[in-house]
Amino acid sequence: MRRIAVTLLCIWVAVPAHAEIYRWTDARGSIHFSDTPPNLEEHSAITVRKPVTVPLSENVRQSEKVRQSRQSVERMLRPKSKQRYAKATNTGQVKASKCGKYRAQLDRIQVQLRAGYSNDRGNSLREKRRKVSQLYSNHCVLD
Repeated sequence: MRRIAVTLLCIWVAVPAHAEIYRWTDARGSIHFSDTPPNLEEHSAITVRKPVTVPLSENVRQSEKVRQSRQSVERMLRPKSKQRYAKATNTGQVKASKCGKYRAQLDRIQVQLRAGYSNDRGNSLREKRRKVSQLYSNHCVLD
């Protein structure tokens, strides 16, 4: 008996959720909305679509990615500390030679790309150029 009563109660509560929405304009030009049809001849039923929702977890993940990117950029742009310049004088020479090697590698790859290549060879050369260019940027430009 209880199950039947609970089932009937659930159905009775859910019925208004499936009601139609009606729209009409009165004599003064005001637009009205209702779930019961008006006594007027001129009215129209409105179909209400489900709202589009974005899961909150996706927003949180995206926000975290943006925060990490900003922190990374801030670290790259942060002024160098005084201790960094207190290192041995040969660090500048080591850096210059490393940067020179990266530049030479990039130049060689560029020459190979200009000389002509097959699709597979060109793809591998471009990938190698991206990697060396990223190393050059990280060690020589941003450092």
